[in-house]
Amino acid sequence: MDPTITQIDKGDTAWMLVSTALVMLMTPGLALFYGGMVRSKNILGTIMQSFVSLAVVTIVWVLWGYTLAFGPDIGSLIGGLDYLGLNGVGMTPGPYGTTVPHYVFMAFQLMFAIITPALITGAFAERFKFSTYLFFLVIWVTVVYCPLAHWVWGGGWIGAKLGALDFAGGLVVHISSGAAALAAALMVGKRKDYGQKPMPPHNLVLTLLGAALLWFGWFGFNAGSALASDGLASSAFVVTHIATAAALLGWLFAEWMYKKKPTALGAASGAVAGLVAITPAAGFVGPMASIAIGAVAGILCYMAVNLKSILRYDDSLDVVGVHGVGGTWGAIATGIFAATASLSAQFISVIVAWVFAFTLTVIILKILDMTMGLRVTEEGENIGLDLCEHGERGYTS
Repeated sequence: MDPTITQIDKGDTAWMLVSTALVMLMTPGLALFYGGMVRSKNILGTIMQSFVSLAVVTIVWVLWGYTLAFGPDIGSLIGGLDYLGLNGVGMTPGPYGTTVPHYVFMAFQLMFAIITPALITGAFAERFKFSTYLFFLVIWVTVVYCPLAHWVWGGGWIGAKLGALDFAGGLVVHISSGAAALAAALMVGKRKDYGQKPMPPHNLVLTLLGAALLWFGWFGFNAGSALASDGLASSAFVVTHIATAAALLGWLFAEWMYKKKPTALGAASGAVAGLVAITPAAGFVGPMASIAIGAVAGILCYMAVNLKSILRYDDSLDVVGVHGVGGTWGAIATGIFAATASLSAQFISVIVAWVFAFTLTVIILKILDMTMGLRVTEEGENIGLDLCEHGERGYTS
């Protein structure tokens, strides 16, 4: 983008408005994806954790989150308070030489901030207190997401000085949520009867529908990150689809070989793994590289998900295996396949994102555990989050 641009481009603005709406749709899609994977007594509680993120993170973003992430850089560490309460954010062109109104750039970035903490909920599904979760959302977005977004995209040290590449959120969204999910799974502990009683998904039709909505919305996630309606957007759009297809097949064939049957859950999970892995590379690689990135992601994430039973931690809905591992592979693959990338810079950025998000999440959860408690009671877990936390049922018969 030309930093001297001062005019709004109607085509770019139209595309970015559509992309913003597509990324917004991903969070309800995630709600269905996760909701179908839990037991029926927890579907509403699980869906609510994603749905309420739309509201809570929006208010945080408007009041202080956006300026911390994208305000004028302070020491390569955090954004200044110039945009506090969206002061100075309006209909004139946004920052970074974009040709769209500042409002549109802000709203597009908001949708990324919304879905990231919602991704983490898969790690503590079926046992987390809703009241505690609301505080977790506010704190985590403020102290983990916003600084990391600034480091990578807002003029901070990872993007501007280290030179690491993250086109649409491999570090900021997927590694951060995967690392936080690992911290949460360890801090919150296993579900009651985990490993002793079967806990199969109750509605894989919902999960497949959610995966389809994620796939659909991801075109806005990746192609929208071009911040213009141009050739780069079209390339990101195409490689996103190709990598997802390759990952779906990679996961499916790996599962077929190992368990002798290709499952619908495997197809859905493989597709998401491919979407995750191509995210950091989408603006830097071509179709053939995207096949390699996707296929490896499908196989690698399938193996990672199977490891949790060996390592004996309860990441209920496979956030670590899909988003943490998929995001890590995608960031490293960017260093391998992107001509302008430095592999060493990619490795450093991956390590920093993992350590930062994991450590801060442990601290946040420890404080919340000491003050509010993390888990519902054993009785509440028995009857399910729907009745225990929300006083209603997802199904009446």
